Amino acid sequence: MNGARPAGVMARGPWEPERVATRWSERAFEPAATVSAEADAALAELGERGSPTHDGLSARIAGYSHSADGLTIDLEPVRWALRLVDDAHDSIASLCVVRDADGRWLAGRRAAWVATWPGRWALGAGGAVEVGENPAETLARELEEEWSVEPERLTGEALIRLPTGLVLFVGLAHLAPGARIAMDPEHDRHAWWPPEIADWPDEADTPLRMMATMLTSA
Repeated sequence: MNGARPAGVMARGPWEPERVATRWSERAFEPAATVSAEADAALAELGERGSPTHDGLSARIAGYSHSADGLTIDLEPVRWALRLVDDAHDSIASLCVVRDADGRWLAGRRAAWVATWPGRWALGAGGAVEVGENPAETLARELEEEWSVEPERLTGEALIRLPTGLVLFVGLAHLAPGARIAMDPEHDRHAWWPPEIADWPDEADTPLRMMATMLTSA
């Protein structure tokens, strides 16, 4: 597992999108042969349950620095399927948490066929950072792809390493009054959870509540 790189908050914003910079390496990260074999096996399992098994290149965080002026992330290409193994080796994804003009939180249940977190409720929109992309750009792209809406205001909020070794660049999108969403096929249900986290329904699990609490803390 990921004992050498502890889970938790790596850096805390907020950062305006223009204050998030990236430095991309031309050389892709090469995992050990045993890790590649684990990724192959994980893809095969996806195929057995009817999930997409296409593979390709995504992003891995190789380093970062932050200050009052902003956040700089060093990235390198990495095989997407690496995030499926027990230690994702710092593969990075962006998570765009969404609140409407009344402070409600957008939640969606992941469809059973998707490759990652099937059947689980999630906040907002999320997905892999594409090669050459800034994770702050991924936030808005995923929001448009999954919910067909643009934010009125968008900020980068934190870098978080999960116990699996996957790193999340977490952002917060605020929607304009009257903004309408349209759910994509990656979700089979959606809901607007109340502004107060204590009032959330039972399907809001502990990690989701912790994420929202982090975003609302000073």
